[in-house]
Amino acid sequence: MAIFSRTQEETPAPPSVVQTAPLATKVFDPPSAESAPADALGDAIRLGARLMTHTAQEAPQYVGNGLACSNCHLDAGRKAGAAPLWAAFVNFPAFRKKNGEINSFQKRVQDCFLYSMNGTPPPLGSRELLAIESYAAFMARGLPSGISPPGRGFPKLAAPAKAGDDIRGAQIYSEKCSACHGADGAGQRLSDDMVYPALWGPQSYNWGAGMATIDKAAAFIRANMPQGQEGSLTVQEAWDVATYIDGRVRPQDPRFAKSPQATRALHHDSPFSRYGTRVDGILLGDPATTPAAGKRQ
Repeated sequence: MAIFSRTQEETPAPPSVVQTAPLATKVFDPPSAESAPADALGDAIRLGARLMTHTAQEAPQYVGNGLACSNCHLDAGRKAGAAPLWAAFVNFPAFRKKNGEINSFQKRVQDCFLYSMNGTPPPLGSRELLAIESYAAFMARGLPSGISPPGRGFPKLAAPAKAGDDIRGAQIYSEKCSACHGADGAGQRLSDDMVYPALWGPQSYNWGAGMATIDKAAAFIRANMPQGQEGSLTVQEAWDVATYIDGRVRPQDPRFAKSPQATRALHHDSPFSRYGTRVDGILLGDPATTPAAGKRQ
């Protein structure tokens, strides 16, 4: 079964994806940053929370687009089923297949800046990474180490009954997503804040981000979107709209090597990635049609 259709032929069958039950109503309840002590550590914790919600304002030198960390890690990294920081923190250090290394929590956050923020990773031990780590550690107090608690990451979805489809996805996007994210996927800005994030184009995440893979985007969408109507999209609709979104032009993968085809072979050899494939006549990842990196507006 193909994960997406009409724009790429002979797509390999996707690996099995387990359907999980809806997130339990009772999950870990992390403390708020406001409850942190009135000392140096508390100041770092509160800075970490601000970095999550106002990333470009607090760390402009490291951000290359219009996004904030909390666009994916909802509720300032607190919400279960939306990649909460407290659930991730207790599972690091950990080996990551993405870079073939044992990663610390700070190293993992560096990758968020590099890919999701399309920017420059803060140095290990920097004020910014220490603040985000302090905030995550504070929220995770009371959780056992090395065990994934309920609510970690995004709830996984079953493979769709039909291949994800751009036409169906575009219709769902128009009906359910465009009012917030814009018909052109550029999001909406209020003053200096991006109120609704860009989903493609120069101000969005680049091709190296996890959200640029259909399975992760579909899982996030199904569990968390549209906000206020979470779970209202069917599994098929979530796959279709994720297929559509992740078939749009976005900033280059910083691991680009020689050509889109070569980069796909190295980093995107998956039925869940559309990088290096043609969609509506455009070769995704082609430097000629890829927005320039590091151009935050």
